[in-house]
Amino acid sequence: MKIATWNVNSIRVRLPQVLAWLMQEQPDILCLQETKITDEEFPAAAFRDAGYLSIYAGQKTYNGVATICRKPAEEIVASLSGAGTAQKRFLAASIDGVRVVNVYVPNGEEVGSEKYNFKLVWLEALENFLKGELRVYSKLVLLGDFNIAPEPRDVHDPQVWEGHVLFSEKERAAFQRLIQGGLVDVFRQFDQPPMSFSWWDYRAGAFRRNNGLRIDHMLSSPALAAKCQACRIDRVPRSHVRPSDHAPVFAEFHQAPQPS
Repeated sequence: MKIATWNVNSIRVRLPQVLAWLMQEQPDILCLQETKITDEEFPAAAFRDAGYLSIYAGQKTYNGVATICRKPAEEIVASLSGAGTAQKRFLAASIDGVRVVNVYVPNGEEVGSEKYNFKLVWLEALENFLKGELRVYSKLVLLGDFNIAPEPRDVHDPQVWEGHVLFSEKERAAFQRLIQGGLVDVFRQFDQPPMSFSWWDYRAGAFRRNNGLRIDHMLSSPALAAKCQACRIDRVPRSHVRPSDHAPVFAEFHQAPQPS
């Protein structure tokens, strides 16, 4: 099973790139963030023509998440209890024996701001949700755009970013609580190239200079992490014309064959 996550920063703009990536990489599950489209306008037919089903929770212009999958999704939850918002940032579903939790964590704007405090509340609600999910589902993956770089090696210049949104102490602590709650950062289970990032600002030649952050993550339950064979960031789509500012992250899991 191949599972991927990608903040596409508008599915209207990036649909051809996403479809091309699907055809090339053939993931079983692809979680999208920042679709920026209402449910009525989501291009489900285009994904269906490519051999995929879709579930989605969107809103006009902002936010929006979608999960694209080969097998049907069940037990769908499209709102995060305790987050106190109508923003479409969360989508959980059971797909082919795996509980898939797709998140677009708030950016936070600026440390100490109202939006920053909302981000911390949202992360606490996510932590509480996962406590219950992990008691029920042994195979769970939490993935998406977390808007958090958890360690200095996830930032091109930690000294510059220290204390700023995406790399502040409270944000990193919230990420670590997710790990301590029973999740594994599967990207860090494997040797990775230094300066491995998933997001680069559009400005100042950030991608060309590799001035990025690793803020797109895939965390899984220990039972699923034990089956992970590889996890990497695909930088190629970020080099396309009119790209998203994020790159896809994907992992491959080995599943034992079902008895006949």
